[in-house]
Amino acid sequence: MDSTATLEPTGRTTIGRGRNRAVADRGRLMALLGDALIAHVGVVMGEHPVVLPAAFAVDADGPDAGGTLYLHGSVAAGWLRAAPDATVCVTVTELDGLVAGRSAFHHSMNYRSAVIIGAGRLVEDAAERQHALDLIVDHMIPGRSATLRASTRKELAATAVVAVPLHEASMKERDGGPGDEPEDVASGGWGGHIPLRRVAASPVPDADARGVVPVEVVARARALAAR
Repeated sequence: MDSTATLEPTGRTTIGRGRNRAVADRGRLMALLGDALIAHVGVVMGEHPVVLPAAFAVDADGPDAGGTLYLHGSVAAGWLRAAPDATVCVTVTELDGLVAGRSAFHHSMNYRSAVIIGAGRLVEDAAERQHALDLIVDHMIPGRSATLRASTRKELAATAVVAVPLHEASMKERDGGPGDEPEDVASGGWGGHIPLRRVAASPVPDADARGVVPVEVVARARALAAR
């Protein structure tokens, strides 16, 4: 995938309101997808839409247009059964700060947010399924999949993987302080923002854990704590 390509390739992903916060650089979208850990997936089920959180991973060089976003879950999950061949909407948001304005109107949040729209594809090829599942594990804890036993046939049969093309995407972001009115600034009241970041505590072994904490788990905890 060409990381220099621009976003908003279709009318469905063209930002209308707040275009000053639109991000055109696809590379920044990929950076956001690398940072975020949770996606929210919207799909119509029968007569109503549902939006559910899901673990995910991205393959920039995946087989779909613009690269591939992978989702997984139980084969019994209704939303996963509805997603293949349907149009789905995947949103990913990282909250970076709280903005305190000098008026209620100018309170806001600093964030990075992406919207991806596309047709879900059920991943049936065994090699691609395994690749996607390894990516999802490694997205949470890089390098972890290589240390695990192979998935059993029963586990694989119970797991569905859906791919969504990354071609149709848009991104917005906000940073900095409030956009207060000049007269409110002149009044002398306080305005500013409170930066937020994800913090990871030390890994906690379960009751049956043996030996030292694996190096990839320690590294991930340190990386998250350093953000």
